[in-house]
Amino acid sequence: MLRVIHNFADIDFELPGKHHYQVAFHCDGTWGYSLVPLTVINGLGGSNPNGVLCFGGTHGNEYEGQVGVKRLCTDLDPQQIAGRIILMPRLSESACEANSRVSPLDGVNMNRAFPGSPRGTISSRIANFVKTRVFPLGRIVIDIHSGGMEGAFPHCTSFHPIPNPAQQAETAQVARLFDTGFTLIYSSAMASGLLTDEAEAEGKITIGSEFGAGASLDRLGVQHTYEGIKNVMRHYQMIEGEVQKIRPAPAAPTRLIEAAKLDAYIPAPRDGVWEPVVAPGQFVRRGELLGRMHDFSDHSSPALEIMTPRDGWIAMLHLSARPHKGQTLFVIANEVDWSTILP
Repeated sequence: MLRVIHNFADIDFELPGKHHYQVAFHCDGTWGYSLVPLTVINGLGGSNPNGVLCFGGTHGNEYEGQVGVKRLCTDLDPQQIAGRIILMPRLSESACEANSRVSPLDGVNMNRAFPGSPRGTISSRIANFVKTRVFPLGRIVIDIHSGGMEGAFPHCTSFHPIPNPAQQAETAQVARLFDTGFTLIYSSAMASGLLTDEAEAEGKITIGSEFGAGASLDRLGVQHTYEGIKNVMRHYQMIEGEVQKIRPAPAAPTRLIEAAKLDAYIPAPRDGVWEPVVAPGQFVRRGELLGRMHDFSDHSSPALEIMTPRDGWIAMLHLSARPHKGQTLFVIANEVDWSTILP
């Protein structure tokens, strides 16, 4: 049964079994609502201290998380679960309906809205609901992203540099459960208000990800979402079974790469038409051609060649053929030995 919730206090997060809700957030200036989907499963297979919180649709034009988390809403059996899992497949429901990175209701990027405010715009109020009502109920947070229309990434899980060594080590261990080609340690200085920043600051084991691009639906990206979350549940003994491989064999071990400093995020030097000549996840060497910026105001002029500033792995390439000056054009990450953060 799907129940519409107007008063947050009416959600019984302790109720045994599986329960589906649509949480009504009033639209500013109208009598309508944005109905945000929420599924709460309190397993009937025993208790477990490791609650798992899963989010898709933080950006509305990124679909792997929306679909993978929705499938778990229907497929997970509370009889086979120990502990609690909370699933929100369309966190920014209005952005998802609009196929947009930002909500059309307030123009806000949900992944810049945390910690939110109960008196803010609708995105801020949803963020505050997550911060105050959902975060206290779990210690593992999973936020599924893909590049949308912004960037092309190799399939990767991600987290920020974490000052607490034990928290960082456990986070790295959980990140590998998604069996992606890469795990990226990325800068926390690029933006503020991220869901993952907020969860990490609370000491939670927090995993971000990039599982596709182009507002399309990446088949393997959905598998990384669906089976990766189930692997997390297996790891913490919330469901039975061994951790499963997700990538087709043979697959190389997950590489740990790091772009923790802002100088790894290279901006476009000017407007133009972007022609990359390398691929996300490719290793490049300093001085190698990355791509060309074309100026069609004078089609007789040669393109501006963009060269690699250092050795490293391509962690992101701008997806659109029309980047604007100052937008991140590419990210070069260094490889890190897992032994530096794992016990």
